[in-house]
Amino acid sequence: MTQRGGTGHWTAADVGDLSGRIAVVTGATSGLGLEAARVLAQHGATVVLAGRDQAKMSAAADAIRAARSAAALETAELDLASLQSVRTAAADLTARFPKLDLLINNAGVMMPPYSLTKDGFELQFGTNHLGHFALTGLLLNSLLAVPGSRVVTVSSNGHRAGRMNFADLQSARHYQKFAAYGRSKLANLMFTYELQRRLAAARAQTIALAAHPGTARTDLTRHLSGLSQRAVSSQFAFLNSWWVQDGSMGALPTLRAATDPEAIGGTYYGPDGLFQLTGYPVVVTSSVRSHNREAQRRLWVESEQLTGITYPV
Repeated sequence: MTQRGGTGHWTAADVGDLSGRIAVVTGATSGLGLEAARVLAQHGATVVLAGRDQAKMSAAADAIRAARSAAALETAELDLASLQSVRTAAADLTARFPKLDLLINNAGVMMPPYSLTKDGFELQFGTNHLGHFALTGLLLNSLLAVPGSRVVTVSSNGHRAGRMNFADLQSARHYQKFAAYGRSKLANLMFTYELQRRLAAARAQTIALAAHPGTARTDLTRHLSGLSQRAVSSQFAFLNSWWVQDGSMGALPTLRAATDPEAIGGTYYGPDGLFQLTGYPVVVTSSVRSHNREAQRRLWVESEQLTGITYPV
């Protein structure tokens, strides 16, 4: 792919004119989601900020408009830990936007104490994967209506530690927070690859891609130990800058997956630095396990059964 930035790197300046396009971004009130929404809005897209807290969504919209007063912003109440909320949000979005250009599945939780979603799923798997699986399925017809539309799902380097234990997807027998996080992020990639294969088989003009931010400073680290949070903080940037970057850099792989006209379905974007921890967005590889087609298909079937959502492709 051509790297068009003046420095030879792909940057937010390479996002083209998005006027007339409609993008939904989950988890858009802070961190990577807010940064992605800000850049999309600055380039003319109508951006729907999807999140649980209306006050935070309003604050995020105000922050974006402070930099671009003409930004076209909407909000949608969405709790990915509740399938009823996902259904309600999808119905609302479909009514308001029967055609969608972009869905960015960004929201997530990382390594919380063991807890369950409203539907009884382990929180990380239920939120990071099942909630987005359901939302995408319910919005897919609106995306299929737009040639060139995209579904971008945000994964993590943590997917490499993930194992798809189908005998205990909900960690009911044993919960280890990092293992559960890795499983949810592995599921994000397996979902993307299986969705892209199904879209291609249906000859749809919608594509599915994935991205990861490397190691980025966001409030996603709030469940980490105090020592771990200090280790990635900007206070120690003089020591950790080689493996931690700020949110604006961390959002670039997502933005490239969402907007690069040369992007191909099934592609995974991440930082170009050492171990994909920091740097500018390029096409990267994911784990061997993420490409297991049998496991991808099984995860899809399990996800349909758990959520009650089936796809039109």
